[in-house]
Amino acid sequence: MSTVAILGASSNRDKFGNKSVRAHAHRGWTVFPINPKESEIEGHTVYKSIKDVPEKLDRVSVYLPAQIAMNVLDDIASMKPDEVYFNPGADDPEVLQKAEEKGLNVIKACSIVAIGLSPAQFE
Repeated sequence: MSTVAILGASSNRDKFGNKSVRAHAHRGWTVFPINPKESEIEGHTVYKSIKDVPEKLDRVSVYLPAQIAMNVLDDIASMKPDEVYFNPGADDPEVLQKAEEKGLNVIKACSIVAIGLSPAQFE
């Protein structure tokens, strides 16, 4: 089974960080929502930091503003995920460059579309 950490996961069902939780779960992924201010999202336990995730991550999906994303790149790199998706709006060129410098497999695309779904399905 595939694992994904969603940085910027949200309990607000209008936000892409929530749609991604639902979409990945719908496809059978083991989902680890990351948000320091939430405790549960869509029935999933929320982790304060990606470093708290107890499993190897196949994918990290980022829905964070550039400044916050920049501050967690070391944490992401420490988890050695197979791939890191920087979704539209979280794909700041400086962040992408720094992520690549840290050896991350950077993918600039929508992780929901990448699993064969459309965000519109989770309106």
